[in-house]
Amino acid sequence: MLRHAVALTLMSTALLAAATANAADKLIVSTWGGSFKDLIDEAIGQQFTQETGVEVEYVTGGTIDRLNKAKLAGTAETDLTFTTSHVGWLYTHDGLFETLDMSKLPNAANLVQQAKLSPSHLGVWGYVYTIGYRPDLVPKGETFGSWEDLWKPELKGTLALPDWDPSHIIAISAKLSGSDAQHWEKGQDKLKALIPNIKSFYTNDANSEQLIATGETPVQVMLSMNAYHMMEEGVNIKLAMPKEGAVLGVDAMGINKGSKHAALAYTFMNIALSPEVQAKIAKINHGSPVVTNATVDPEIAKLPGMLTTKAQWDATVNIDPELRAEKTAEWRKWFSENIMAH
Repeated sequence: MLRHAVALTLMSTALLAAATANAADKLIVSTWGGSFKDLIDEAIGQQFTQETGVEVEYVTGGTIDRLNKAKLAGTAETDLTFTTSHVGWLYTHDGLFETLDMSKLPNAANLVQQAKLSPSHLGVWGYVYTIGYRPDLVPKGETFGSWEDLWKPELKGTLALPDWDPSHIIAISAKLSGSDAQHWEKGQDKLKALIPNIKSFYTNDANSEQLIATGETPVQVMLSMNAYHMMEEGVNIKLAMPKEGAVLGVDAMGINKGSKHAALAYTFMNIALSPEVQAKIAKINHGSPVVTNATVDPEIAKLPGMLTTKAQWDATVNIDPELRAEKTAEWRKWFSENIMAH
């Protein structure tokens, strides 16, 4: 009986030690929720666990909410963060990301230029913000061959824009006014002239999808990956590729300062940049590979907004991510006061 009790105690101790080891070895990843969390888990997380035996725990939230939380904590509550290219610069400037040791990321040798973001964060997939529209609900024959078409009087009260990041429409308004994002003030009058056509401002991806699915806003400045997600759900959406170029977006990853699992985080990042995983990201969510050696299904590669060649990457409107980080607060304030307030 005593022997049995001792055996049980030893077994309990072993199980506790194993559980403690597993808890200690868990990689905690900060990311968006919904389809983006599912994408990261399916394309990267599951392979990481298969290769390392380490579980991945996801902490989800909005881009700016997660940044603010990290700033308030002042320490790494997670090991690795997925964010946008420009918000990654805010993490970097606030000392919240580690400087990356590129020798631990051999797959990064094949990164496209636009994904080499900073010494602390790298791109993980690309996409575009462009004009998404419901062909059944816009004037017949409208295909949005130019960004200028958004200003057409017949599109009055049809357009939705993101409320948290006006950089896309600010850059386009500046470009159509003969300038660029750095000298964005030159596009202010142009953007104000768009107000009659704006119906709504969406607060997140789910809100964007709801507004276009119901037809409340049949035209949007929209994230290409979300548009394809909606198409797969049977919503009649088309993506336009305006002659001036779609606005480039790159989502990024960085290792949180003070992470106790930096070695595991490097492994996770390197897996994410492997050609096989990059091809999987293109297949699952139509995110563009950020490495040059990924082989994408030709049927996916030919879709509007997919970037699989240097020429396609270079044809986008690329707002410098560090400039976006620097201007984000100023742009949001101006946009809120001068566009959203009307």
